[in-house]
Amino acid sequence: MRKLTFLLVLTLLAACGWFGVDREEGSVTDQTADDERVIINEGEQTVFPLTGEINPDQQNDPIVAVMINNHQNARPQAGLSKADVVYEALAEGSITRFLALFHSDIPDTIGPVRSARPYFLELADGWNALYIYHGASTAIQKQVTTSGVSYLNGSIYDNNGWLFQRTSDRKAPHNSYLITDGILQAASNKGYTSFKRHEPLPFDSEQELDGKPVNRMAIRYAEAQQVLFNWKERSGFFQRSSDGETTIDAADGTAIGVENVLVIRAGHKVIDTKGRRAVDLKSGGDGWLLQKGIRKEIQWRNIDGRLLPFADGKALAFLPGKTWVNIIPSSVEVRFD
Repeated sequence: MRKLTFLLVLTLLAACGWFGVDREEGSVTDQTADDERVIINEGEQTVFPLTGEINPDQQNDPIVAVMINNHQNARPQAGLSKADVVYEALAEGSITRFLALFHSDIPDTIGPVRSARPYFLELADGWNALYIYHGASTAIQKQVTTSGVSYLNGSIYDNNGWLFQRTSDRKAPHNSYLITDGILQAASNKGYTSFKRHEPLPFDSEQELDGKPVNRMAIRYAEAQQVLFNWKERSGFFQRSSDGETTIDAADGTAIGVENVLVIRAGHKVIDTKGRRAVDLKSGGDGWLLQKGIRKEIQWRNIDGRLLPFADGKALAFLPGKTWVNIIPSSVEVRFD
């Protein structure tokens, strides 16, 4: 898989500050709510801000946040295994949608891409990411336009062949895919010339985990709609499945596995007859953090737009690797085995 590079406009990006890693004597830092500073030091090497893994090429690409369809007719999705962080939340009825953050490895094709939602926009804003989606209601599009977030709306580029392409194997709205080679041109066309820096997550590969053993976690959205995370000790990650089927990447059949699973309860409110929701990402609440076959009860907080786990008032670290975040209402059942 290729990485998204912006060599042709390196001078422009340097001036704008659109970078993924802060460099200071080989360290990456993150400011927590308690003014504690978590530091990763890899000598002269930097790490990717979303995964904590070594960045061998010292690449400074933007974070790309893509709305990905999770309707049954949209599975399996393409490019999902390359996402560094995925946020999953209800979109309509009991159907969830993903906001996938790509930085360390940008696949050639991502999708199917789906429409915007305000709470996903909030999450993208928290990462100073380029928010990419396909379509939005008039009200939501106004929110996006006035938010100050850099964005690309696929409905403007529908099936143009260089940024979005529809496939013939599926019916709309489950067949629109992002062609990542076109991102640079589209961003340039929109006149984006100023981008903020993004700070990394707190990581710690040597932390001692405390909590209860867990082999499986089940999140039950409806009678026939359930998400599972199964601990794979040999592989060292939690493998995701949905509605009884392993979640795979359509590009190469890779099963989706992550080192960190964060599940948080947040206030949800249905706001229209189609079952769309407003989700409270500000107030904090309870949840669980799953790492290395251990589950820990946590409290989550919104720190500068990012949803982070805490315990006993102290910020918790993520393991280097990929992270999946499920945002659920209080009515959704969660079970552990």
